[in-house]
Amino acid sequence: MTPQKQSNRMLIKLSGEALSDGENKYSEAVLSDVAKKIKALLEQDKEICLVVGGGNLFRGAELSGNLDIKRPTADYIGMIATVQNALVVRDYFHGQGVDARVLSAISMNQVCEPYVPGRAIRHMQKGRVVIFAGGLGNPFFTTDSASAQRALEMNCSLLVMAKNGVDGVYDKDPRTNPDAKKIDQINGSDVLEQNLKVVDGSAISVARDNGLPIHIISMDHLEHIGDVSVGTVVNPE
Repeated sequence: MTPQKQSNRMLIKLSGEALSDGENKYSEAVLSDVAKKIKALLEQDKEICLVVGGGNLFRGAELSGNLDIKRPTADYIGMIATVQNALVVRDYFHGQGVDARVLSAISMNQVCEPYVPGRAIRHMQKGRVVIFAGGLGNPFFTTDSASAQRALEMNCSLLVMAKNGVDGVYDKDPRTNPDAKKIDQINGSDVLEQNLKVVDGSAISVARDNGLPIHIISMDHLEHIGDVSVGTVVNPE
């Protein structure tokens, strides 16, 4: 029997690149804004888990594309970058009065807890934010894919993809096409068929196949999570 999704539980994927202000790897303004908005969600009795990307520190594709480094090695280094970001976010949250825990798919017992699904759920039930780090613990999977997988394992009712500089899905690349039109709602199957690459295709596929809606919004719009008039909702059809 498939576990019932928890209506008050959601997973938010935060862009690692958005944590940076261009000059520094971490932006005080961004971290403060995210902490404030997450705290507001917790005060609405939401249960929150996060996946943080590592793009502000390291991208595996850049290393494996320029040096004679195997793709799995580069991907593992990228996973370690997500652990670093998760630890920064956790400690910053603590300073803002938000209790948080980091659970990593890669064992790092001296700095964070191992990923155990039941433990993660218990943390959320106690009002703590759970930050998943280390991706899925395997190479060749993006943090988008990890977000969809963890959201399903946590029985979340919604997966939120908070993007850096992207406020939804467009019919064409808005950076190169001024006439691009934003799509308010779309089915997962149509995203894949039209090859709209705002979210990793494997994440769209697993969410679609398991009835998980995805809300794609800008990092600046976290307070509008669940508002279908903001961003794009990818329906699992």
